[in-house]
Amino acid sequence: MCGLTGFFDQQLSLADAHSTLKSMTDRIIHRGPDCDGYWLDEAMGIALGHRRLSIQDLSPAGHHPWLPQVSVT
Repeated sequence: MCGLTGFFDQQLSLADAHSTLKSMTDRIIHRGPDCDGYWLDEAMGIALGHRRLSIQDLSPAGHHPWLPQVSVT
């Protein structure tokens, strides 16, 4: 089963959001050890992350269709 994390903070800073979101998705790695992804919108104060468990499509085409506004590595 895949997992989703996220938070809302009107005073979101990308540096803080990066570490918080990475920590949140790392804590649910058991929900999806095969892939992770992030989406951040500093202007809106929204940060979302996910973990993917590859069951059906094991190729990169099966990744969640998120186009990150900011790369989080």
